[in-house]
Amino acid sequence: KEKAFNALVGQAMKATRGEVTLTEIGKLGLAEVDLATLIAASLVPDTVERCKVVLSGAISTAVVLKGILATKGARAAIEAAGGRVE
Repeated sequence: KEKAFNALVGQAMKATRGEVTLTEIGKLGLAEVDLATLIAASLVPDTVERCKVVLSGAISTAVVLKGILATKGARAAIEAAGGRVE
């Protein structure tokens, strides 16, 4: 019973967290990106409450992330392109 419960809890937690790549952020072509933007672009499901940008690919335009987490590498790449994480 406990194993099945833990599996259900794990699935529920995954559904509220999302990940996007730098490449996906760059393809949006927006100066500011927040969670609502990612949901509207169908990059994460509408059940997501928190999202993180991971270092995969590259970004060449400045972008401001608002209310979105970023890994250390993704943050460095965003800042190198002239953007920031708020």
